[in-house]
Amino acid sequence: MSNVTYGSGSEITPHELGEFYARLKHDLAAKPEQIRKMMSQSAAFVTARADGRLIGVARGVADGLRGYLTECKLDAEYQGPAALSRTDGRIEHDAFGIARELARRVLEKMRDQGVQRIDVVAWGTEVDFLEELGFRKRGGWVGMSMRAEDLHALAAAPVGVSAGSASSGFAATAG
Repeated sequence: MSNVTYGSGSEITPHELGEFYARLKHDLAAKPEQIRKMMSQSAAFVTARADGRLIGVARGVADGLRGYLTECKLDAEYQGPAALSRTDGRIEHDAFGIARELARRVLEKMRDQGVQRIDVVAWGTEVDFLEELGFRKRGGWVGMSMRAEDLHALAAAPVGVSAGSASSGFAATAG
């Protein structure tokens, strides 16, 4: 096992992170300026390197009350033999504790920023790892996502509903 070092994210460039995502076959193709913005708007960002090579990242976002562990990615080569699907850096196994250390540093930083609750959405292969960190399944929650390019479905309000009407569930009041 190579010597693993951890960084605050300040040493990584958007280009290097983009190359890391490409190497892991991450499903979001982002431009360098999008990656730069993502990095600067993260409440916590941690990197892991083996012999200078980027092998893992974890980051979280926070609004002052709630935080979200938005990603914890580790090169499958450093997860151990139980990493079977090797899909976009998802944590399937953490034989050397690298992913755990990445996540711990992000979670502690968000806690130190005053966050009271931290949420995460997990792929099926990540559930065991996240439960080992202390996350628990919450009844009634359903993970959902959409791509921004699919927002065209919201272009027009349904017939009979106008913005701000009581029937929409959002009523405007003068204050």
